[in-house]
Amino acid sequence: MEFQDIIWKTDGPIARITLNRPQTLNGYTERMCNELVAAIDLYRQDDNLRALILTGAGRGFCSGGDVSGTASSRFHNHPMGHLLQMREDFHQIVLSMHRLDKPVIGAINGPAVAGGLTLALCCDIRIASDQARLGDTALKFALLCDEGGAYLFPRVMGLDKALKMTMLSEVYDAKKACELGLVTEVVPHAELDSRVTELAKRLADGPPLAIRLAKRMMYKQLTMPLDAALEDAALSVMITNGSEDAREGTRAFLEKRKPTFKGR
Repeated sequence: MEFQDIIWKTDGPIARITLNRPQTLNGYTERMCNELVAAIDLYRQDDNLRALILTGAGRGFCSGGDVSGTASSRFHNHPMGHLLQMREDFHQIVLSMHRLDKPVIGAINGPAVAGGLTLALCCDIRIASDQARLGDTALKFALLCDEGGAYLFPRVMGLDKALKMTMLSEVYDAKKACELGLVTEVVPHAELDSRVTELAKRLADGPPLAIRLAKRMMYKQLTMPLDAALEDAALSVMITNGSEDAREGTRAFLEKRKPTFKGR
């Protein structure tokens, strides 16, 4: 697939998706949504890729849906147009990232608001530039956080803080966003790329099978009672404990060297 609204690059085991509509602060369109889903699928299917970085071109991460009036939808004249558009476009990104068991790092280089904040929260680790701003501005336009924010915001920051942010259309600087749990870490803008690349390399050097299962366990167990969560963990270690990577990890520790994990 040839990409127009995103840039897809790989460097060894690390993949990078850059939202590439800087003229709209990377406001998403139908085409961008379709390209994002396709790129995420490329990452999912290639076992040689072990970490994904998601970021934006120019001054922004993602400003939400493109409201410039230049974007069109194939559902424009359909009586259920908005439902179909969200279900077939942005919701597919959220579902695709939610089902992905490989790690994703969000490099929040600038504004991430409305659907852009939802997209950021779909990343497992979120590193923000000190120039980033995050919040939900949907109600400013008398719209709703229909991209998935109503599900994700209270789970990340608590119900009361999520309601306050959304109902008052609040946007926070990176430091405040970190205090609220919207980002994992804040770094100087000039250091964002190096910090994110460092983390991606560490993930890529780690045991890919165990990393994938650890991510899968934590997301699944958020909605499980304790007894089911413990059973799920016990089943998962049946896979990792007998793996070649587990044996390599033990050998490397005893031999005082860096392990070489192969995902087997």
